[in-house]
Amino acid sequence: MPGGRLTQAERQQIAAGLADGLAYAEIARRLDRPTSTITREVMRNGGPTGYRADLAHRATGQRARRRRQAAPAGRQASAQPYGRDAEAVRAYQESLTTVFMISGLPRMMARVLGCLYTTDTGSLTASDLAQRLSVSPASVSKAITYLEGLDLVRRERGEGRRERYVVDDDLWYQSMIRSARANDQFIETARQGVAVLGRGTPAATRLENAARFLDFVSEALIRAAEQGREVLYTRTETPPDKTAEPSPDDEPTAAPTATA
Repeated sequence: MPGGRLTQAERQQIAAGLADGLAYAEIARRLDRPTSTITREVMRNGGPTGYRADLAHRATGQRARRRRQAAPAGRQASAQPYGRDAEAVRAYQESLTTVFMISGLPRMMARVLGCLYTTDTGSLTASDLAQRLSVSPASVSKAITYLEGLDLVRRERGEGRRERYVVDDDLWYQSMIRSARANDQFIETARQGVAVLGRGTPAATRLENAARFLDFVSEALIRAAEQGREVLYTRTETPPDKTAEPSPDDEPTAAPTATA
């Protein structure tokens, strides 16, 4: 964490701030800490309603001990391509996990998704995920099932009988379409309520306005998702290597000369 690890006194201040209904940014300002530090601390230790300073402090110590015990294997496993800083990648993966948790994903599901998004292949097996996250295969399986139900990951058959779990560009499109379609049931039910409550009455008008608003937003969202998919995710052919030596077959031919 920037500025060193949180102390037990700071965690007690965080708990007091949450009890007083303070925003993460205000708690961070009072502690002179980045807001992301406070957000990550709270989300990984029970959330705003379940955060307990003593439990959070104890859990942090236990995680630190587990990392030290696994250090030899961890250093070997965390070797990064492209000259990346392994520690910076780990810290970024935690930040991405926190963002997914804030958006509503449970912690284990957010960790799996964060791990997948920070791999160059965009796909890992269950054993890969279990090893990288230091969790059981059963936890990975449960997380994948949950994420698959939200169209946030998909399965592919890998070598042998092993499955690979994949994140790619098309999954964001599918997730957006699913989100837009999720409004359809409310829209239909709201319109039924207009007839029951009497068109023009305050309650019916409220439902009618909600249905019209969501209908408009859903159509716009679907249209934007389709346009974005077409423009941004169209696969293009890899341009030829400009440094390669031309083959004899690639040499230009002389233009035909005109004859009288």
